[in-house]
Amino acid sequence: MCAGMFLVLLDVTIVNIALPSVGARMGGGQVADLQWVVDGYQLTLAGLLLAGGTLGDRYGHRRVVVAGFALFGAASAGCALAPGIGLLVAARVVQGMGAALLLPGTLAVISRLHPDQESRARAIGAWAASGSLALPAGPLLGGALVQFLGWPWVFWINVPAIAVIIPVILVVAGESEPLDRPLDVPGVVLGTATLALLVLTVIEAGRLGLGDPLVLAAGALTVACGAGFAAAERRARHPMLPPALLRRRPIAVSTVAAAAMNFGLNGVMLLFTLYLQIVRNLTAVVAGVSLLPLFVPLVLLPAYAGRVAGRRGPRPVMLAGLGLLVAGFALLPTLRPAAGAWAPAVVMAVMGAGAALLTPSVVALAMGAAPPGREGLTSALNNTARQAGGAVGVAVLGAVAGSPSDAGAFVAGMRHAAIIAVVVYLVVIALTLTARAEPAPA
Repeated sequence: MCAGMFLVLLDVTIVNIALPSVGARMGGGQVADLQWVVDGYQLTLAGLLLAGGTLGDRYGHRRVVVAGFALFGAASAGCALAPGIGLLVAARVVQGMGAALLLPGTLAVISRLHPDQESRARAIGAWAASGSLALPAGPLLGGALVQFLGWPWVFWINVPAIAVIIPVILVVAGESEPLDRPLDVPGVVLGTATLALLVLTVIEAGRLGLGDPLVLAAGALTVACGAGFAAAERRARHPMLPPALLRRRPIAVSTVAAAAMNFGLNGVMLLFTLYLQIVRNLTAVVAGVSLLPLFVPLVLLPAYAGRVAGRRGPRPVMLAGLGLLVAGFALLPTLRPAAGAWAPAVVMAVMGAGAALLTPSVVALAMGAAPPGREGLTSALNNTARQAGGAVGVAVLGAVAGSPSDAGAFVAGMRHAAIIAVVVYLVVIALTLTARAEPAPA
């Protein structure tokens, strides 16, 4: 189960380091094409994550987790074999579907394998740690694979791992009792469509311009699907996203903060990858090592931040994390096309530290207000918000920065992207200041 968490998050970071090589080898050098390689995976994962948990409840978590791993592995092979950008993006979409099926069920399977509280706590700790380790492992492993074996190997590496994982799950994990839990099909379809159309609007606006008919049509459809999703969730007997949950202010604020965190972090990950490899002309290995200051704080600091949030409450830790993210993005305009290694390292370290403080405190704020019996849904909502925010951040910040082929224009675009991120985080700071602790109802 830890391997599932590791692979799902690894494929967020490992693919970024391969993007310049993908663009150079497949004739998809436009930033919009590379954005779709990232967002094809992330928006599908975000859109289907809540549905994946419901399917596990209905049909058995082991069965759905195995199906998710199989789909993820087959899609990884499809990515590696794709002859062009279009088929690569399509395979990434399928890969995101597999991730959405397997990720929610991993915790459920862990709970069945470890019925006693102490053993379960240790297993969940290992599960969470595997996700943290995937973040720095992605740039390091991806850089080595791209430079010495070629970019398809960032996908091929999943296939033998999954070939071992599936038989192990079938042997050691028992099946859960299926529950008669309805799936909110209109909510899943309209929610995923809204996110996909929003990403399409932003990415293609960066490529074609705001006045292009495709962009205008996609924007109108985004609004229509979003309104339909809200109406469908209000009417549904068993909504995928219960409106009453978001009416609890701490949960609403934590959801916005989780989305905002990945909005900036995933967006800037794309920008730094292009900056290091195309503007600075670093090799994939050196670029991977150069990205470590962004991810190492996310391994080292969350446990400490969680303890502080437990003692003093989540709001002070959230505000400290948001303040560091504001500072990090405020430093981004200091970068130049010929900047040395220290300048981007400092910027990334400040951003990474901010995200590391924000991650556990956002979860603590939400879970402290979760109604009884809704803890799992509240946690899944937080994860969904992070994935959705990351997909939108890649679209928005990538579109604003533009093409790295013109180094000066790209660095200027990074400054504009930084301003957008700072504004987003300042808004979240204002919301966090209003989010008083709200105890869960008895």
